[in-house]
Amino acid sequence: MLAALPLAGRAQGSWPDRPVRIIVGFPPGGSLDVMTRLAAEQMGQRLGQPFIVETRTGASGNIGTEALARAAPDGTTIGTVSMHNLLINPHLFKSLPYDPDRDFAWISAMWDLPNVLVVPAQHVPARTLAEFVAWAKARPGGVSYGSSGVGTTIHLSGAYLANRAGLDAQHVSFRGGAQTITAMLGGDIQYAVDNLASYVGVIQEGRMRALAVALPQRWPALPDVPTMAEAGLPGFDVSPWHLWAAPRGTPQAVVERLSAEVRAAWTDPALQQRAIGMGARLTGSTPEGLAARLAKERPIWGEMVKVSGARPE
Repeated sequence: MLAALPLAGRAQGSWPDRPVRIIVGFPPGGSLDVMTRLAAEQMGQRLGQPFIVETRTGASGNIGTEALARAAPDGTTIGTVSMHNLLINPHLFKSLPYDPDRDFAWISAMWDLPNVLVVPAQHVPARTLAEFVAWAKARPGGVSYGSSGVGTTIHLSGAYLANRAGLDAQHVSFRGGAQTITAMLGGDIQYAVDNLASYVGVIQEGRMRALAVALPQRWPALPDVPTMAEAGLPGFDVSPWHLWAAPRGTPQAVVERLSAEVRAAWTDPALQQRAIGMGARLTGSTPEGLAARLAKERPIWGEMVKVSGARPE
């Protein structure tokens, strides 16, 4: 018991008194890594200790998520976790090396990454979601949509759109957004519900047409593009998002302090605009708010996996 007192004292008093590592389960250079480094920079400035990003990639983010779950709960390790690992992977893998309900202490929601319904302007005449649905239903043989892999939020969102709109649609998997764009511009597939950051350039050039964003609010950089709800599909808020968590057992004082610091940092308008320029919307939440969001979205993503036909590995 006495041996535990110094740790508790540090956590509640002078934390952080040494560097904090942030585990990221996806490769460097991607949106998850870039946004984590932005957050690490902010927390280092606010808390006076380095926040060091550590990449642990593989198995659709499961390796990094497992590393976080197995880390010592002493306040020196946190992780950027994709909602994919908590809400989708449990439906895609027969077993996971971590328990989403048991192994983590929730800190804060961090940011949303907008998905957008896009169509190739040269090959699809529709300018609204309603026009696209009517055109797709009248098209002999139906339509095809692209994604960066089976079970990704992009795949599930494209399948969910087809299901909600009653479309005859086939999924085509590519290695990434660039290949999906090439296929659409070539007329091989007719739509995608994909990450906006990959499409900004071709949308601005007029080669792609954005019909709706899969967010509760319009995206600031595309003020004329409606939300899915405004376009006629309410409840279609299915963009990927990320959160911060710590290993279960991390002192509550650490969790509360870090959550408060994130929420305070994210109120900075300049930082919000910087994030939008990087294709993300800063969110922030209390630990309780994060737990509530996960609970609310769990059945939605479970239904989307079922609708998509993706099979457990």
